[in-house]
Amino acid sequence: MIPEKYLDLFGNDKKAYASLATVMPDGSPQVTLVWFEHDHGKILVNSAKGRVKTRNMSVGSKVALLVVDPENPYRTVQVRGTVTHSTEEGGDAHADKLTKKYLGLDSYPYRQPGEVRVIFTIEPTSVAVMG
Repeated sequence: MIPEKYLDLFGNDKKAYASLATVMPDGSPQVTLVWFEHDHGKILVNSAKGRVKTRNMSVGSKVALLVVDPENPYRTVQVRGTVTHSTEEGGDAHADKLTKKYLGLDSYPYRQPGEVRVIFTIEPTSVAVMG
């Protein structure tokens, strides 16, 4: 669903961040800047159990992401989608993988004692581009 000419924003060579919008229990929006991975048409986001975005993203939840080109803020991809899967399995390793992409480090440096990492899989339902 993501046009070919925008796939560079989803690869490992470019450190594009995404603003992730979730919906609070009262229906109000909540937005967080996140690291992400594109995997076979799906978007993976990693978070710690207990955080607001984690509480808002159960399977079936609707979310939106705005990915901004770090070299041109007017070149963006908006993805609307549904959380189709979440798992704690492999969560720490996935956080380390994203750390390598975004910070160039081998291990996630902000890990807290007892923290449980969760991987969320987002299935895009619509994509809009600009730039």
